[in-house]
Amino acid sequence: MRSRVNRRLLAGVAAFGVGALALTGCTGDIADDGGDVDCAPYEAYGTDEGKTVTISGTILDLEADRLVESWKDFETCTGIEIDYQGSSEFEAQIAVLAEGGNAPDIGIVPQPGLLARLAAGGWLIPASKGVEDNVDKWWSADWKQYGTYDGTFYSAPLMASIKGYIWYSPSEFADKGYEVPTTLDELKALSEKIAAEGDHKPWCVGLESGEATGWPGTDWVEDFVLREDGPDVYDQWVNHEIPFNDPQIVKAFDSVGEYLKNPDMVNGGIGDVSTQISEAFQTAGLPILDGECSLHHQASFYETFWNPDGGDANTVAPDGTVWAFLLPPVNADDPQAVTGGGEFPVAFRDAPEVETVRTFLSSDTWANNRVSLGGVISANKGVDPDNASSELLKQSIEILQGDTTFRFDGSDLMPGAVGADSFWKGIVAWVGGQSTQDTVDAIEASWPTS
Repeated sequence: MRSRVNRRLLAGVAAFGVGALALTGCTGDIADDGGDVDCAPYEAYGTDEGKTVTISGTILDLEADRLVESWKDFETCTGIEIDYQGSSEFEAQIAVLAEGGNAPDIGIVPQPGLLARLAAGGWLIPASKGVEDNVDKWWSADWKQYGTYDGTFYSAPLMASIKGYIWYSPSEFADKGYEVPTTLDELKALSEKIAAEGDHKPWCVGLESGEATGWPGTDWVEDFVLREDGPDVYDQWVNHEIPFNDPQIVKAFDSVGEYLKNPDMVNGGIGDVSTQISEAFQTAGLPILDGECSLHHQASFYETFWNPDGGDANTVAPDGTVWAFLLPPVNADDPQAVTGGGEFPVAFRDAPEVETVRTFLSSDTWANNRVSLGGVISANKGVDPDNASSELLKQSIEILQGDTTFRFDGSDLMPGAVGADSFWKGIVAWVGGQSTQDTVDAIEASWPTS
């Protein structure tokens, strides 16, 4: 055991990420909060006293706080200090930083398409044997493939999410006699019923996310492609085996447009249709708490945002303040299919301490640490679903570990010029009034030719 350890604690969260990190010391295996730290789970990582690893990503606010907490004991036991900085501009800036030699040691990349772009630029360090051994043990082959480019494995997955959840108030549903829909037609009928009652708009939506504004709308389209036309068409679309302006994709856009472009449907508690573009995705569902809308489409990770101050005033449970059901299939007896996402810690600096951190982040130890802190899930097969912070997240982990048809977020798999650019921008233009055909034609024209 080491005679001295250092630990970084989150001191604050800046508007675009984690703020200053305070450095404190302690002796032996005694943590700076006065509690004992069991270093047994971290012995395999050795010690690297005095080494620092910088990490950047899109994870902000309370989620960033919990991320820092998840590796606190690892820092104590290995001596490696981790300096995390989050930014909503990470996706737009990371390639520029890498090209200029100013990238962090590790970047938590939320898109396989962006990972491919960074790898093609020659900026990434291939994953070490320790990382690869972990991904082979704890993750499916599909997840490993998402971290691979041109035959080289660059990153194990980190966290995951199930997309396509529809958040609602169980008490409102009970009071008004609403039934959870089992088909897309039933969802449409429920939305029309709420709209006709006139108390409030049925849906609240927020598409704003800094440089990534528009991405929540891409999730809607992807969910409808997968449900209306199935996984084979979804795969063909994502891989550009059919064009972006294929009639099947036009149909999915128009199905989504019946909600997002319809002033009778949105934007409850916020404003007219146009306010979707300016409303932050983090706050967009909160009008449900005030009875100003009834439905909000967002991923499993949105659980964190129901208590923005980090408390537990709003419970996530079937009989709680909020709960969620998955966007239903076309037919009630159709197999359930879901989209989802994840992050990938890629390395820009070739150093043993960097790979030690990445190996830890790919382990079942880290995954259980982070899931236990609340608000997120992982597709790591070593995660105990009972560690999840709510029944919904436990359900989400079981979905990832089960036989449900799963497809990674389509825009995240597309080339960066599309999935992290023209598709996002196209959603904004489309919600702003541009026709479906003009929108999909413009996105198709942006698809790289090689």
